[in-house]
Amino acid sequence: MAFQKENMEIEIISTKFIKPSSPTPNHLQNYKLSFFDQVSDETHLPLVFFYPPTNNINFSSHHEEQLEQSLSRILTHVYPISGRFNEDINSISCQDQGVKFIKAKMNSKLNEFLDKAHKDVNLSLLCWPQDSWNVDPSNLFTMPLVIIQITEFECGGLALSMSHMHMTMDGYSTFNFINEWSKVCRLKIPLEKIDFMSFDLGNVFPTRDLSKLLLPRIPPVDRLECKLVAKRLYINEDSISRLREKVGGDLCKFKPSRVEMIMALLWRAVIRASEKKHGYLRRSLMNIPINLRTRLISLPQVEKSFGNLGVDAPIKFIPGENKMELHEFVTLIHNAVKETIHTCDKTSPEDIVSAVSNIYNESFLAQDWGGNDEVDRIISSSLCKFPIQEADFGWGKPCLMHFGSRHGQVCWLYDAECGNGICVQVDLKEDNMNLFECDNDIKDFFQF
Repeated sequence: MAFQKENMEIEIISTKFIKPSSPTPNHLQNYKLSFFDQVSDETHLPLVFFYPPTNNINFSSHHEEQLEQSLSRILTHVYPISGRFNEDINSISCQDQGVKFIKAKMNSKLNEFLDKAHKDVNLSLLCWPQDSWNVDPSNLFTMPLVIIQITEFECGGLALSMSHMHMTMDGYSTFNFINEWSKVCRLKIPLEKIDFMSFDLGNVFPTRDLSKLLLPRIPPVDRLECKLVAKRLYINEDSISRLREKVGGDLCKFKPSRVEMIMALLWRAVIRASEKKHGYLRRSLMNIPINLRTRLISLPQVEKSFGNLGVDAPIKFIPGENKMELHEFVTLIHNAVKETIHTCDKTSPEDIVSAVSNIYNESFLAQDWGGNDEVDRIISSSLCKFPIQEADFGWGKPCLMHFGSRHGQVCWLYDAECGNGICVQVDLKEDNMNLFECDNDIKDFFQF
């Protein structure tokens, strides 16, 4: 089986299922999902790491065996992702069905691929786990929870991609899993020393009858109909300093973070692009995912929990009520995130669930906001300070990364591979992207 784009072809060599190295004990074979798993997106989320060829890379059968064996060992600890959803979709049957593992090869050298991918990051889609393209509502809950693909280039460079069911794990769980797996592979860590997550969120926040808590879920946009494209932007430290001067700390009355300033700049550019497209300024709803693990002071036991434990902070832009000055956007983001965290920091799980439900009912699930064609929607997710740069399997650190499922407009922020500045992957509708990349602020502060 082969997949092709711009004379580059990827061929699937083999497919197998990697199972935990030790059988999952009987008392762990029914993993309970949590309320936060229930309210997460019903989609597979792919990501790709590219590794340049080094003297250490020779993806021989021995190296492949080492990768698979380390995966098998870590699956014994992170046992839920080897299972499959039960029919009630509120739990996972952990019968060690396994993670799908695909091996593929590309008919080009990695440096040639990267030269093109840096200009057109959409080429990275070639290295997605190919099964992730076939996920839809009819098979979402019967697919493997995790699909992994290793793609070898002609020069010896590699792409490691992973697609996971969002209902089983969030960004924290995903990146910690990949980082720990890389350590187990590189350092040959034995099974008995693998212990980095807890698995009891389903007991702390048991599943609920969502019909009694939340307004109906708004159907996601079809990935093929949406016609989203991606651009990769880069802002260096000098430009971040210039951006801080432009924002003006005195106007904000607090010292904004780099992420807050960059998100504000991007969001305003998206709103401007929409204004040019439609001929008038429209309302906009941006959501920022927040990891709650270290922010629920009354529940210290959830700090290293596997699964989903986050809330999306809603930030609303209303023409006439909100001004277009950059410091206004920074303040809007800062205050909304701060308020969301404060609202969710309750003493009991029941009160936390109630707080999250109210936030969603008044924003993303409200017909006037989440279900309104006159409102532009975008997600802005910061992966800065996540251990994504540390995913060294023995091949060095990744030289390019790619995120997302192409189901919605998203800005992904992450620490630049070079260690200086921040990269942004922007996923927008094609007509919006054409206007967005012509915005004066985007051209002034970012490099494509």
